[in-house]
Amino acid sequence: MCRNIKNLFNFDPPATDEEITASSIQFVRKLSGFQKPSKANEQVFNEAVKQVSEAARHLIDSLVTDAPVKNRKEELEKARLRNAKRFG
Repeated sequence: MCRNIKNLFNFDPPATDEEITASSIQFVRKLSGFQKPSKANEQVFNEAVKQVSEAARHLIDSLVTDAPVKNRKEELEKARLRNAKRFG
């Protein structure tokens, strides 16, 4: 759905509030169709971002897994290699 929304679960260090908010903004933008809402919609847009952020934080903090914790730097390098292979 949204390519810009990153997986935030099971990383060391854990997802920051800023990362969760950034993903929430992307999600609300996708749903609303607004890159930047008008003044008339700004308040409801920002409230939606806040609610999605709270739900995302609750989800990430509540999930459990037996999988080993992923290293952010290693995952970033894997993504760079995939992109280089895909786009040349």
